[in-house]
Amino acid sequence: MNEERYIAFDQYLQDEMTAEEKSVFEKQLAEDHEFASEFETFKTIHLQLETKFGYEQEREAFKENVLKASDKHFNQHKTKVIPLRPWYYGVAASVVVLIGLFFYNASQKPSFEDFNHPEQATFTERGNVDVQLKQAEKAFNLKEYAKAIALFESSLKEKNTPEIQYFYGVSLLQKSEIKKAEVVFNELKSGTSVYKDKATWNLALIKLKQKKYKACKEILLTIPDDYEDYVEVQILLKELE
Repeated sequence: MNEERYIAFDQYLQDEMTAEEKSVFEKQLAEDHEFASEFETFKTIHLQLETKFGYEQEREAFKENVLKASDKHFNQHKTKVIPLRPWYYGVAASVVVLIGLFFYNASQKPSFEDFNHPEQATFTERGNVDVQLKQAEKAFNLKEYAKAIALFESSLKEKNTPEIQYFYGVSLLQKSEIKKAEVVFNELKSGTSVYKDKATWNLALIKLKQKKYKACKEILLTIPDDYEDYVEVQILLKELE
């Protein structure tokens, strides 16, 4: 992801675009899958930053350190002049902070909460779905995981698909039913569905939740770099160093 995109993403999230710029940006989101995927990754990192550095004093101290390091790095090649729009300076600090996540050496080990951001279930958008599965989707998205678990278990008896298995496993993880979650994710990991790498990521999160950092890192290293959320993998690996 290039720096211009970071800036545009940040400006959009901060509602600093003009109506015309916002329209162009949203059109690109709808038509460019790669662009949309990068934007989702950026939002995830932004949320992690807010979670990890929630207190303003800590964030400012971190930002100051990163700015010093980035200034040293980015000014090595001063012959390359890139004209910047005025609003660049307003968001540059935030962008640098986000980029800084890749080389920031945290004094504390990462926590499960830093990386635990379950995606939304969207079964109802994929054709005819039974009522029970719709209820499971609603419960999952409302974070009513105990209810979702029961509903997913009933649905799996009728239709045992990787998608239902995956969200069932995530629900189990949210309720700390670790052994059951591991069984589900290991089964998905050994398969060939689109949930294979997602399951591996969640197995790493299980180890992180248990504070088994070495095991977590070993699992992360098995995730291929074409995984859709590989940026998160890199961030977590860096924080585990």
